[in-house]
Amino acid sequence: MNNAVLSSPATLPMDMEKRLYRKITWRLIPFLMFCYVAAYIDRVNVGFAKLQMLDELGFSETVYGLGAGIFFIGYFLLEVPSNLVLRKVGARVWIARIMLTWGLISAAFVWVTTPTQYYVLRFLLGAAEAGFYPGVIYYLMSWYPPKRRSQIIALFMVAIPVAGILGGPISGWIISAFHQTHGYSGWQWMFFLEALPSIVLGVATLFVLDSSPEKAKWLTTAEKAHIAKDLEVPSNLHGHVLSSVAHIFKDPRMLLLSLIYFCVIMGQYGLTFWMPTLIKASGVTGVLNIGLLSAVPYMVAIIAMLSFGRSSDRTGERRWHVIIPMLMGAVGYLIVAMAGNHVPMALIGLSLAAAGVITPGPLFWALPSAFLVGSAAAAGVAAINAFAGLAGFVSPYFIGWLRDLTQSSTIAMYISAAVLVVGALLVLMIPAKLVNR
Repeated sequence: MNNAVLSSPATLPMDMEKRLYRKITWRLIPFLMFCYVAAYIDRVNVGFAKLQMLDELGFSETVYGLGAGIFFIGYFLLEVPSNLVLRKVGARVWIARIMLTWGLISAAFVWVTTPTQYYVLRFLLGAAEAGFYPGVIYYLMSWYPPKRRSQIIALFMVAIPVAGILGGPISGWIISAFHQTHGYSGWQWMFFLEALPSIVLGVATLFVLDSSPEKAKWLTTAEKAHIAKDLEVPSNLHGHVLSSVAHIFKDPRMLLLSLIYFCVIMGQYGLTFWMPTLIKASGVTGVLNIGLLSAVPYMVAIIAMLSFGRSSDRTGERRWHVIIPMLMGAVGYLIVAMAGNHVPMALIGLSLAAAGVITPGPLFWALPSAFLVGSAAAAGVAAINAFAGLAGFVSPYFIGWLRDLTQSSTIAMYISAAVLVVGALLVLMIPAKLVNR
């Protein structure tokens, strides 16, 4: 493209703008999705290891739940510092560092034999991965304007259900096929083999990503100017925007948003860490069969995520596009609680729950990105995600404790549904005029 098309720092014609953002999307999103698929599988594959590991090592459901959740303590402590470092040193170097360290730590689970080792490695895995997800959200905010973010973040976060679709069958197959190969159990082979993609992608990050549009050699001067213009904050919102790190911790909107996202994550990890167990409880036998069936709810979630994301950006409406999926998730959990040993009914409930708890994630970020810019965006996104991430500790530990106490998942499903309803009601407290654009 000839740079002369820009006679001033104005915007490109509509057809050129569409081509520009299509080019950016093809350059960034597939690679970032692969990275998040690898990260998410390494984060939640402990749910499949559990089906074999608990009996071999003599761990209780409470031990498993505590270890699954302690990941988020390390995540919580380092998330804001990690995102501030990413802003300082650049996404390319920092995301590569994150992926390499979490890959190596995930592989080290091969040698876990005691609850203490399990807890320590889960904590270190969370500390290593801290900053990846909020870092990518902040990174995408530096490439895409608000009018495009819901759909693009939804596209990136399709990696979560894709990880479920791929991770379930692959984990089940590895555990079944590699059990006792060279003296190692199937769950040990699973941790080792599923860590390798993270390490490879970590190295590749150094060659694929650019830290910002300004540093992208594959963009023209005109395209860079257009992106900068697109990212300018509208003058009528300047009084409502936060740009200082110090201010984000004093703004009551941040607490409200953190509580909303806490409810989203509480619902999400109640599903992702326990889906194999819930499918097994419905009467399905065999690790491979459980893995294959666990892919079905995630397929439904992909359709819901992309549909809601496209609708939100097309209409500019943000609140109800978060509320409706959360209520869908609550209904899904209620169906799972009532399904008993009825496998089709359990799958319907899990599919509705998956669509309802995974879909709000990307759509939620349209809310804080409406008034966070600069260093406040880097710290604010990380702070919200860090606080909400504590739900990732509370949810699996609490559900594990309830299962040990009641020998059932029913009460846990009712509580998960209630939390989603509370979160949906909190969304209504955000002024529509602030976020609907």
